[in-house]
Amino acid sequence: MARRDLPEINAGSMADIAFLLLIFFLVTTTMDVDTGISRKLPEKQPENMPEPPKLKEKNVFIVTVNRNNQILVEGEYFMTIDKIREEAMKFIDNGGGMGNPMKDVQGNSLEPAECDWCEGAKDPASSDHPNKAVISLESDRGTSYGTYIAVQNELVGAYADLRDRLSKKLYGVTYKQLLKDAKNSPSQSLKDKIKNIKSKYPQIISEAKPTK
Repeated sequence: MARRDLPEINAGSMADIAFLLLIFFLVTTTMDVDTGISRKLPEKQPENMPEPPKLKEKNVFIVTVNRNNQILVEGEYFMTIDKIREEAMKFIDNGGGMGNPMKDVQGNSLEPAECDWCEGAKDPASSDHPNKAVISLESDRGTSYGTYIAVQNELVGAYADLRDRLSKKLYGVTYKQLLKDAKNSPSQSLKDKIKNIKSKYPQIISEAKPTK
């Protein structure tokens, strides 16, 4: 009996199908991407800034995070992260003296004056004015990144809370809402309100180079 030859299978089309499937999976598959930390950078300083005045010790609020992630305030008190914001707000909002010269929303220079919008204790041993109050954040090379960022966020949050409070008092809405409204529908009126709040509570945070 004669032997029959088996018919050959054309594999050319299968290669095309495999290639198309590969493209399909490449296009539709989602890749895990490492996410970063959302962090607001310090506010841009105006050009041609004058020589900074000499700082009084009482106008500087020093926060130190050591290599053991312990937080030391003013070189004397160990503090937990959840207390940092409250202490920073007390310092910034103290209003114990005269401030630096300011400008109104039209750019006119104003004479140095006391902080009549501050609600602090007006302790003469603490900061004179929000525009003189400087927060100095120091760290160690051994400080964990997470702790450092958490402390930063609390210090920035202190300014955010003070701005929100003043904005609600003056304009009936939070500062955060003013920023949102200005982004959606910019107007000179909103810009002037935002500028006014920022001038009354300028964010002054100094971040020192980590110690070894």
